[in-house]
Amino acid sequence: MSRKYFGTDGVRGRVGEKPLTPDFMLKLGWAAGKVLGGKPGRQVLIGKDTRRSGYLFESALEAGFSAAGMDVGLLGPLPTPGVSVLTKNLGACAGVVISASHNPHYDNGVKFFGPDGGKLSDEVELRIEALLDEEMGCVAPEQVGAARRIARSVEQYVSHCLIAYRGPRLDGMKIVLDCANGAGYQTAPETLQRLGVQVIAIHAKPDGFNINEGCGSTHLESLQKAVVEHGADLGIALDGDADRCLMVDHQGRVVDGDEILFILANDRLRQHLLQGPVVGTLMSNLGLQNALQDKGVDFHRAKVGDRYVLEMLRAKGGVLGGETSGHTLCLDRSATGDGTVTALQVLEVLAQTGRTLQELASGMQKYPQVLINVPVTGKAAPVLEAADVKASVKSAEATLGQRGRVLLRASGTEPLVRVMVEADAQDLADSSARMIADRVRQAASSIAAAA
Repeated sequence: MSRKYFGTDGVRGRVGEKPLTPDFMLKLGWAAGKVLGGKPGRQVLIGKDTRRSGYLFESALEAGFSAAGMDVGLLGPLPTPGVSVLTKNLGACAGVVISASHNPHYDNGVKFFGPDGGKLSDEVELRIEALLDEEMGCVAPEQVGAARRIARSVEQYVSHCLIAYRGPRLDGMKIVLDCANGAGYQTAPETLQRLGVQVIAIHAKPDGFNINEGCGSTHLESLQKAVVEHGADLGIALDGDADRCLMVDHQGRVVDGDEILFILANDRLRQHLLQGPVVGTLMSNLGLQNALQDKGVDFHRAKVGDRYVLEMLRAKGGVLGGETSGHTLCLDRSATGDGTVTALQVLEVLAQTGRTLQELASGMQKYPQVLINVPVTGKAAPVLEAADVKASVKSAEATLGQRGRVLLRASGTEPLVRVMVEADAQDLADSSARMIADRVRQAASSIAAAA
C-alpha cells in the first residue's frame, strides 16, 4: 500500500491547499489520536515553528486529538528536536511538530514522534492514513481530551542541549548565529550564551512570515558576510525548525553537512568512540566516502531523508549519520536530528583540539557537485521513466566512468526532479548535469502537454 499523504518527512504542502486545510488537520489529529493514543486520557504534545499558519493548525489538531480522547500539551514555538526530547521526557505517547522545515512561510506541515522520541514507521503512518478515509467520530463527553500549556518548554530543551555538550566552556569564542527567524530563535542563542559564547544573533526576530526568508541554512550569504565583518571565529546556520545545521568558517567558507559529519566521525575515531559505520545518503559527496574509507571507516548510503538514515544506523549499529543539507544524527547524544546539538558537537571538537573549523574540515576533499532542480507538473515518476531521460543518464555515466556519478530522483517534499552529478572536475559535472536536466525538462513538458 503506497502512502497518500505522508512524504519523507510527514505531511507537507501549501497552506490552504489540500491537504494543508483546517478540516484535514482536524481529521488528521483525530486519526493520529486513534492510532497513537491507545486509550482516553493519554497525552500528546504539540510544538510548532514560527509560521503564522501554525496557530491555525495547532487549534485544528488540538480539537482532533481531543475528539479522539487524548489530552494535549501545547509547547508553543520549539525546535523539532525539542518536541522529540519532551515527548520522551514527559512520558507522552506522541509528539507533533507543525513545521515545513526550510520551506517558505506559505508552506507548512505536520510530523510525528512516537513515545521514544523517534519518528513513526511507515507502517504506523499507513494506519493513520487508513483512518483518514473513514468517517470521523468523537469519544463520549466524559472522555473528551483536555488541553494545557506546558510550562518551561524552552528551558527544558536548553537543558537537554547543555547536557549533550561534554567539552570545556567556550568563553572568549565569538559566533554569528543565524536562527532563520524560526523555531530556534530563543533556544539556540540561550544555549550558546550559557556556555560562555559571545553570540551575535541574526535573523532572530520572527514575525510569522519571514521564516527562512533569505536566511538560515538554505541562504547562507548574510551569515558569511556577518562572520567576516564581525571577525567571528565561525558562523552557525539553523533552518526553520532548527533540526539542521550548516556552518561557516572564519573566512566565510561554507562547511556543509558532509564536512560536519566527517569532522564528528574523525574525532570520535580519534577518541576510539566511533561505533559502527557512518551512514550518509545517495546525495552525500564522494569526498566524504573516500575520506572515511581512507581511515578505515565503513560508509553506507541510505535513501534521501533522515528517517532512512536513522533506519540504516539502527540496522547497522552505527551512531553517526546525516545529509549534505545539514541534518545530522548523533545517536549517542540525541534521538533525532538536532541542529543545536550538532553545532555543539563541532564546538566540542574545536575546544578539545585547539584547531579551527577550517582546519578540521580540510581533512576531507569534496568532489565538485552540481544539483539542478527541475519543476514538474503532477507525478515525477513518468518523467523519470521517460526513454530520453534514461538515455541521458546512461550517456553521462559512460562519460564520467570512474570519475564521478549521477543521481536522478524525485523530491520527497516538493514537485521537483533533482538532477545531481559529481565529478572530479567542475566543467565535467556542469556539462553532464545540464544535459540531463534539459532532457528532464523536455520530458516533463511533453507529459504535461499530453495530460
